[in-house]
Amino acid sequence: MAEPTLGQRIAEFAADARSNGIPDDVAASVRQRILDVLGLCVAAHRLDTSTAAVDYLLGQGGNPQARIVGVPTPVTAAQAAFGNGVLAHSLDYDDTHLPSVLHPSASVVPTALAAAEHSGVNDAGEILSAVAVGLEVAVRLGMAGYDRELGNSVFFEHGQHATSICGAMGGAVAAAMLYGADAPGILDALGITGSMASGIIEANRTGGTVKRLHCGWAAQSAITAAQLAKGGFTGPPSVLEGRFGFFQAWLHGTFHPEEITRGLGEEWSVPGIFFKPYPANHFTHTAIDAGLALHARGVDPERIERITLAVPSAVIRTIGQPIETKRAPMTGYQAQFSGPYAVVAGLLGGGGGLGLGLDDFTDELAQDPHRRALMNKVDIVGAARCDEIYPYQFPAVVTVTTTDGEEIVEEALTNRGGPQRPLSDAELARKFDDNVRGRLPEDVAANVRERVLAPGPVLDVPSILTQMCTFR
Repeated sequence: MAEPTLGQRIAEFAADARSNGIPDDVAASVRQRILDVLGLCVAAHRLDTSTAAVDYLLGQGGNPQARIVGVPTPVTAAQAAFGNGVLAHSLDYDDTHLPSVLHPSASVVPTALAAAEHSGVNDAGEILSAVAVGLEVAVRLGMAGYDRELGNSVFFEHGQHATSICGAMGGAVAAAMLYGADAPGILDALGITGSMASGIIEANRTGGTVKRLHCGWAAQSAITAAQLAKGGFTGPPSVLEGRFGFFQAWLHGTFHPEEITRGLGEEWSVPGIFFKPYPANHFTHTAIDAGLALHARGVDPERIERITLAVPSAVIRTIGQPIETKRAPMTGYQAQFSGPYAVVAGLLGGGGGLGLGLDDFTDELAQDPHRRALMNKVDIVGAARCDEIYPYQFPAVVTVTTTDGEEIVEEALTNRGGPQRPLSDAELARKFDDNVRGRLPEDVAANVRERVLAPGPVLDVPSILTQMCTFR
């Protein structure tokens, strides 16, 4: 008997999870991630790109099958997945798996919400299992493309956005589960999605808002593939490791299959995925922490001669190059990818419930002359100490040299929101409340929190999303 392919192993894992359930800690973590994504979707409606995406979808027409958060008009399931995927990822406030450095929930959760609503599944166990499996598949595929000697994702090295590429594959498995597929049907959905997964990350370096579309495209691809598999289309069983398969196409055939299979079904990555306390690229978070610590120490910005931000060498190209652009972001979105802005924003003190919030990343603040003057004093350097820790954490060491020659150092060597510095349930609720404040009535926000987080046999996605249309 032939050895099962990687896709077959994943399909059997998914089918088993649907039949036998998932561990309680995994289910609790999934509930938190669903709530996080819902809050992000509400908050993202402030963006012009969100308006453009929603208007685009509503202009397409289609059968009313599922809902976009904050939009009263139902659309097709694929459109709803696209819309919510765009919203979930647009603020760069969504969770991150390390060391694969991908953002799994922004693709997988929107996919599962759309599939659950379209298929009429309201059994909490089924929905939570589908999301958990989708997240697990996404991060395991991401880890298969992680080079431990290089200390970085090979997807990233090639300019590929593992978030959307692997997110589409994980989302397809989740969607197929919710559409009732057996193991062969789940495999077909995975196989079809291999021809749809995509995404490049040049916008991280030089600008453009296209990255906001990536998780939407991944979620739409996942729904589409699962529906086509249900209709009879098939995919190659060797979609992942085949001679012309996923890993050959993306990584030139160099990958680590053991990262997919080791402990599959027994060891879960999901609870260890990092939540984001700040709405910025995850590489900047420890710089923000150090800046906030300097602010708490009463460091006077007017006394600063220069600031050195030491980070892992691999992240400099994202948050420190071109340095002229990073010191002078034109928009709040560009500021989210700027190391100099991160340090300065923390140093000046933030307005969010967890430190820095969405209102700390506006076009006006990005162009503020006082912040620009401070950003011009920031140099970003690689540090061997940070390289040793990366990418299991994104450490930063900030050294401020004052005008009278004093050196003040702040270290942030672990990321807040990860297993070593977890966010409490109360902090995650505060993040959700920050994200929906001014758009959802307080009683509605409280009800959504309770319905998503409280253990129970039913997770009524249509009802929850209908509630969340009250602000629009």
